[in-house]
Amino acid sequence: MKRFIPGFLLAVLLAAPGTALAGQGWSVLAADSVGAGRNVFTGQIGYPGLTLGLLHGGSDKVDVGGKFTFNWGREGLVDATDEGLKLQLWLRIMLAKTSNVSFALTFQPGPFVYFIDQGRFDDNTAFGMALPIGFVVGIPVGSALTLNAGIDIPFNVYFGEGIGPVIPILFGGGLEYFVTNQFNVNFNLRLGPSIFPRFDDSAFTMEALAGVAYRF
Repeated sequence: MKRFIPGFLLAVLLAAPGTALAGQGWSVLAADSVGAGRNVFTGQIGYPGLTLGLLHGGSDKVDVGGKFTFNWGREGLVDATDEGLKLQLWLRIMLAKTSNVSFALTFQPGPFVYFIDQGRFDDNTAFGMALPIGFVVGIPVGSALTLNAGIDIPFNVYFGEGIGPVIPILFGGGLEYFVTNQFNVNFNLRLGPSIFPRFDDSAFTMEALAGVAYRF
């Protein structure tokens, strides 16, 4: 795992010089901002749930907005199919942009609640806080397609449930296909372990989401 992640990003960067910068000048999954003064509504569904979001371009490099999520997989853990709700701030910062590639950081803090099924008469409610950060590389391919690759660390901590902090380390990629300059369809995939320091254990975690984005 540790050897694969640097190699994965190296392959992306080596591939970048062979592409020509095109795209539509904005994104929600890659590294370009949505544009100063512009707004984007986005919705995605898959595993671990359904997410609706709104982004506002505060400048050419910074987007700010919010997300509402209904999950049926607890924070992406594939063996924890518990329902829950999450409300997050959504911050994206474009760090740099060259003729072939762009780079960005994301930060999406917010509270969550999960309704954990422990048996017919023994349900439990778990509260916590998500503090996910991510690094993403965006690579336009032609005028209609933008690829992305990145590493996400969707750190989260549970309050009063004996679970404590959880440290997922997820890597993967995705794409955005622009039907028009205002509308795209997209897909994102992130995979990796979630580490439970309190239990000296880990569990497989996945985020696989398809959706749409509309800029107005």
